[in-house]
Amino acid sequence: MAQRMALYMQDKHPVRYEIEMVKYAEEKGFSEIWQADTRLARDAVVMMSAFLTETQRLRIGSGVLPIWTRNAAVIAATWSTMWELAGQAPDGRSRVMLGLGAWWEPISSRVGVHRHKPLKAMREYVEAIRLLFTMEEVTYHGEFVHLDQVKLDVAFGDVPFRDIPIYIGATGPKMLELAGEICDGVVLNYVVSTDYIRRAVERVRIGAERAGKTLDDVDRPELLVCCLSDDDPDAAMMEGKTLVAYYLGTEPHIMKASNVDEDLIRRVQEFVGWPATEEDYRRAAALIPDDVVRNLMAAGTTRQCQDKVAEYIDAGVTCPILYPMMDDIKPVIDAFSNWTP
Repeated sequence: MAQRMALYMQDKHPVRYEIEMVKYAEEKGFSEIWQADTRLARDAVVMMSAFLTETQRLRIGSGVLPIWTRNAAVIAATWSTMWELAGQAPDGRSRVMLGLGAWWEPISSRVGVHRHKPLKAMREYVEAIRLLFTMEEVTYHGEFVHLDQVKLDVAFGDVPFRDIPIYIGATGPKMLELAGEICDGVVLNYVVSTDYIRRAVERVRIGAERAGKTLDDVDRPELLVCCLSDDDPDAAMMEGKTLVAYYLGTEPHIMKASNVDEDLIRRVQEFVGWPATEEDYRRAAALIPDDVVRNLMAAGTTRQCQDKVAEYIDAGVTCPILYPMMDDIKPVIDAFSNWTP
């Protein structure tokens, strides 16, 4: 049986091109698309709606939506609308998936968002949104979510229960456990090592067992960078280094999770902050050794990328969400179409 495969869309490629590649991925047997709500570049809801309109079978998820940017009722109404737009997948499941995240610095504080008690806030959002998806009236009084006799006010449309799975995009151990405890799945982060994935999956298991579930009850897709070129694997490696430079400079907590040398992090941060230019990333990329890239993503030829993705599956990933970094996405889709590790 072919491995379940997905694509991750961020803002690397033009919007119209991404829509065409999503349609191509559907033709080639991919199961789903996860759309970033990335920095202040692209809105996940807009992109997801476009993908849903242009496809028939693919499941589409947010990877991930920051909870601080919309209240719980608005999120529930938005996903309810996409649920109506999408219809069901061939297996009867919802074609839309809701991935939530706690956002990150420095962007949150610079737009006036004070991220505090993220675990408590995330729990409240997940609980309240799940209640709203029942289409019943909800009263919920938490520290971050307040609903007073609120329901999704669908007067003339479809009113059955919205069977929309909820995921948390998690990196830290406590958030991973929370995802295992209260969610249908966890969206595991990218630019991390397989050793990190094994540790993360164990944390998800702990959370699941706390709620009387097993690890198999929790879906574990993972964002996974794929820099693939059979014609120029060196160029693929450089693309990988550029992305590593971005994360070393702007989200070092992810790098620390994979035990990347802290001296390297400091040196890269001398070139890269937020916001940064492509030239900044390229200068910082020159500092990054090849083995760091190979430890954190799939980079190189088709065979090298397939072998690396197989390592992440072996570490506990249920669905690789491939983020194609080269200008041409088709080789990635072709390499993993109906692929069995």
